[in-house]
Amino acid sequence: MSFVKQSNRNAADTIIRKLAKRNIDGFFCETCADAVHKALELMPQGSVLSWGGSMSINECGLMDAVQKRSYTLIDRNAASTPQEKRELFSRTVMADYYLMSTNAITMEGELVNIDGFGNRVSCLCAGPEHVLVIAGMNKVVGNVQAGIDRIRTKAAPPNTTRLNKDTPCAKTGVCGNCFSPDCICSQIVVTRRSGIPGRIKVILVNEDLGF
Repeated sequence: MSFVKQSNRNAADTIIRKLAKRNIDGFFCETCADAVHKALELMPQGSVLSWGGSMSINECGLMDAVQKRSYTLIDRNAASTPQEKRELFSRTVMADYYLMSTNAITMEGELVNIDGFGNRVSCLCAGPEHVLVIAGMNKVVGNVQAGIDRIRTKAAPPNTTRLNKDTPCAKTGVCGNCFSPDCICSQIVVTRRSGIPGRIKVILVNEDLGF
């Protein structure tokens, strides 16, 4: 396993250099605890935070950590009606920091994401002043197409099962390229650079996180 960890470090160094050319700040942390410490260091207390649906930010402990500090949290799950959901989203796009993971990241530093409704990828593209991405090294792929393939084979099927969606992949574990009402693959977004230097910050973690 030490060889895998060292290989991950080497890959992370390469990715971080590529991210810099894309106006994206990159960081590498050995453990989830280190990643949480780095994330909190980047976000001044008193900031307004929101987040997208992400197993990674929960698994690494970041969500537990921010709830214990003096941040203003905008929780989309607090909405009980469609109107409340719209109002919370309008506040989310004005947040100081938006927390998320990425479905895949290429060795060239491109972020690859697929969304059902687009709320997560829309905040990645524009709105919140800063976007903080936490990704395990299991999300690293060779290129954009490999990233899309990874999402369809390794991320979407377990996600539909977790969310109790009625889709072909929830039943078979294999992407059906469906148009189901419950489809979570409506938007495919490739982030090749940040128009605002440093707005997007990526923390790579030398652990497996999320799907």
